[in-house]
Amino acid sequence: MAVQQPTDKKLIAFVSRNCWSVYNFRSDVLKALLDDGYAVAVIAPGDEFAAMLTGMGCTHHEVNFSNKGRNPFADIGLYFQLKSIYRKLKPKMIFHYVIKPNIYGSLAASSLSIKSVAVVTGLGYAFAKRNWLYRLVKQLYKIALKRPEEVWFLNNEDAGIFNKEKIAGIEKIKVLPGEGVNVNYFSPAFNGEKIPNEKFCFLMSTRLLKSKGISVYADAARILRQKNYEVNFDLLGFFEEHHPDAITPEDLHKWEQEGLITYKGFVKDVRPYLKAADCFVLPSFYNEGVPRSLMEAASMELPIITSINKGCREVVLNNSTGFLCNPNDPFDLAEKMERMIKLTPNFRMRMGKHGRLHVMKKFNVEKVVEEYRRVLRKT
Repeated sequence: MAVQQPTDKKLIAFVSRNCWSVYNFRSDVLKALLDDGYAVAVIAPGDEFAAMLTGMGCTHHEVNFSNKGRNPFADIGLYFQLKSIYRKLKPKMIFHYVIKPNIYGSLAASSLSIKSVAVVTGLGYAFAKRNWLYRLVKQLYKIALKRPEEVWFLNNEDAGIFNKEKIAGIEKIKVLPGEGVNVNYFSPAFNGEKIPNEKFCFLMSTRLLKSKGISVYADAARILRQKNYEVNFDLLGFFEEHHPDAITPEDLHKWEQEGLITYKGFVKDVRPYLKAADCFVLPSFYNEGVPRSLMEAASMELPIITSINKGCREVVLNNSTGFLCNPNDPFDLAEKMERMIKLTPNFRMRMGKHGRLHVMKKFNVEKVVEEYRRVLRKT
């Protein structure tokens, strides 16, 4: 796609691995900034959500890169692609998300004296093991994160790691309350009164990665099936074919054949499924920021079971809004799921209401929007 020279001097850019993530995680921020009079350019590989972004009033600018590749020499092309787009667009400020845009985008913006913010949405796969990939990413981050005006994190632990490892200076670090959730959109009032299920229904909605705990969910389902619980274990999400941590369709088919999980596919609007469920489950041991799925579920007054994992535990008040379980432990997860099944409907309802209040207080997207406005006022 040819890059058009903008005339609006208040142009800001959002750079990420795909249009889906920009739309799904940041559409409320985009709408607020568009209402403030900014022009917004989204720079990302195209997908079906590109049209939804342009329908909101953003412009979309195609860039070709994979966030899964491990060859830094191949990624140099991303630096030159982004630099070419930035030179033509001349944005006032650029917000970068995930590893490669944070590294190569920050360097490209700096080379053109354009201000930027790096948003570390989670440490991800590269920080899972202290191997050559971790050492390489750490070194690249050290170089690149000297350039942005600020470096944003979604939880204190990730910020602490970057500061302790001297990857980012504490003077640039800002910790957000996750990426926020629209508590009016994710509301228990959605679609009227809840209709009770014939069977208790657990729901898990996530990227289909091993470290999100999908196999743990399946094993916990097996344990409860062996105890003769007649319970539904539903799963929503999309496959990431080239991701080294991906669940395969064959894995999922095997669990379905065993009668452990019912895979519902990928959906654009998760609210009907949250409304229909009795409990939301995310047994992640991934390097999370703050999982958006947990905030959405809690905002719709759904009690939650999630792991004692950074990013996850921030959303759940143990024994008040849900239960925390040990990471990568299907027996502990099954025990917490059994406890949830045995609670009275009124007790689960109280858990859900407390969860929504917690999200409204701590994770309301309006708090995040104000952080974008604050940094933009400095330009």
